[in-house]
Amino acid sequence: MAGGSGTRLWPLSRAGYPKQFLVLSGNQSLFQQAVARLAALADADLAVRPPLVVGNEEHRFLVLDQLRELPVPPADVLLEPCGRNTAPAVTLAALQAMSQGDDPVMVVTPADQTVTDADAFTAALRRAVHRAAGGDLVVLGVDPDRPETGYGYIQAAGLAGAQRVARFVEKPSLATAQAYLAEGGYYWNAGLFVLRASTWLKALGQFRPDILAATRTAYDGAQRDGAFLRPNAAAFAAVPAESVDYAVMEACPGSAFHLAMEPLKAGWNDLGAWEAVWQVGEHDAQGNVARGDALLSGCENTLVQAGERLVAAVGLRDVMVVETADAVLVADRSRSQEVKHIVAQLAQSGRGEGLLHRKVHRPWGWYDSIDQGERFQVKRILVKPGAALSLQMHHHRAEHWIVVSGTAEVTVGDKTLLLGENQSTYIPLGVVHRLANPGKLPLEIIEVQSGSYLGEDDIVRFEDTYGRT
Repeated sequence: MAGGSGTRLWPLSRAGYPKQFLVLSGNQSLFQQAVARLAALADADLAVRPPLVVGNEEHRFLVLDQLRELPVPPADVLLEPCGRNTAPAVTLAALQAMSQGDDPVMVVTPADQTVTDADAFTAALRRAVHRAAGGDLVVLGVDPDRPETGYGYIQAAGLAGAQRVARFVEKPSLATAQAYLAEGGYYWNAGLFVLRASTWLKALGQFRPDILAATRTAYDGAQRDGAFLRPNAAAFAAVPAESVDYAVMEACPGSAFHLAMEPLKAGWNDLGAWEAVWQVGEHDAQGNVARGDALLSGCENTLVQAGERLVAAVGLRDVMVVETADAVLVADRSRSQEVKHIVAQLAQSGRGEGLLHRKVHRPWGWYDSIDQGERFQVKRILVKPGAALSLQMHHHRAEHWIVVSGTAEVTVGDKTLLLGENQSTYIPLGVVHRLANPGKLPLEIIEVQSGSYLGEDDIVRFEDTYGRT
């Protein structure tokens, strides 16, 4: 499940490039780590299919680009036209998983988690898979090591190993979380579920037949577009929005469905907020975590995340500082959950810093808006080998292109020309044009725009490799 927005990890996480696609630990994104963990389940007894990804239409090319960097078979990507929470997402995946006529066990995981003990994680999942093959619904419960108020809890009953779920508990107050920790038998709900596809559909049909029927209608009207499967947009918008927990799991205790819990001790963290990033980071002797070009003096238990510039911090305690090219966050670590309120203010005021970074990724590469002023904007643009922008035209701006490295194939009106390093060309206002990279190395150019309006919506596309016309 890769459709979240990660508002509590702003300013590094944006709606257009959310946290699951960021590298916050190790050298892979959280999404890539999740895919790799599931692929690691394969052994002599377990065959693992190519991954099924349920994600957002806006992130479809991020998903494909990051999957291509992994040694996994091509995946099916189910694109939600709008967010309807996790129960419809899992239902889409179950219907697709059974489309080949069999009934596989599904390991359902969010794409924004991390673990430090991969072997323990794999062992727990394999135990859960074997139980789910027999018809159980299995949820993984994380053995808590602190009174966390940001997670839901599972109360388990029974002996060690796969235990019976007695009840699910909402995010508690600090006093209640402390009581859970002291009493024992309570586990963090990691949002990890293991069950047969048919078991999920049967349980959903009993507890929420409206969600099942509406999602099936959207799935039956889906259209295939390469690796993408697009459910019918109008039908999916009519699906009731509900979580897996509320729709099915919380209704299972006392029903005919057996809900088991597999304990998980694998250094799990969902990295839901900057406090969690500090917890899993590499600490110095004073408890500080510094990433990027950061200098700290006299600081304690502080997180400094530098993205674009040198960030210096003096005398801070229990503070987090996160810097990107266009925004800086400074906050008390204990209030990291409240960062989402800043994102809400950005949206209310119509500001773009909550949606996109200054550097914007596109299926053909990326662009970085390095300078702008009245009637001009300067961008640094990278085009991947073999990729091309759309054949397009602008009503309100002209463009100058200077090649920094690589080879550019430029279409201007009815002419096509090749440009090398240090060569340039001019695109007049209103002229149809295209930029492509015919070479085997990345193409980098500097683009200078000038005109009365420089917004990204001043693009008329005539042809596009990526279906954006």
